[in-house]
Amino acid sequence: MNLYFLRHASAGVRRKNPLLDVKRPIDREGKQHCLELAHVMNALKINFDLIVSSPLKRSLQTASLLATETGYEAAILQTKCLEPEATMDDFQQLLKEVRDRENILLVGHNPNLTQFLGALLVPHGPRQKDAPIAMIRLRKGALGRVSITQGPAVLMSLLDPRTVKALYATSTKSSRRKTSKK
Repeated sequence: MNLYFLRHASAGVRRKNPLLDVKRPIDREGKQHCLELAHVMNALKINFDLIVSSPLKRSLQTASLLATETGYEAAILQTKCLEPEATMDDFQQLLKEVRDRENILLVGHNPNLTQFLGALLVPHGPRQKDAPIAMIRLRKGALGRVSITQGPAVLMSLLDPRTVKALYATSTKSSRRKTSKK
């Protein structure tokens, strides 16, 4: 199973009122990043069997834009298991529900999205004093891919938004050399 962890795209400043923050949309920069990321994903031939998103507006918009631009035609599964308050137990339950799928995009929030990713990479039983933890930084719009077969997950790739922007810029430029017309 391949899990793609995507932190929602840029959505401006967090609102102090939690009821308003739930409805916070992605901003222009976030929309542009989604289009660039979709272009890079298409170039890398990344397709999904399932897209799962937090029900918060910014995550749903991120998931919807990527779904549209990558040709994903099924419904996006919305789950509270990817909300900012979700626990590791919630996430483990989600994994059980989708275990029959091969390539899954998970769109959510920090800090729990990075915690879920880290816990898959360095699994442990009851927390011990010096137990190792994996610290992964997911900026807004960052995409991490892990492969799960037996034992701990393996981090296969991590695309930072700056890397996505650079890949997009190089893939859309002409490969022809510039020549003078003189």
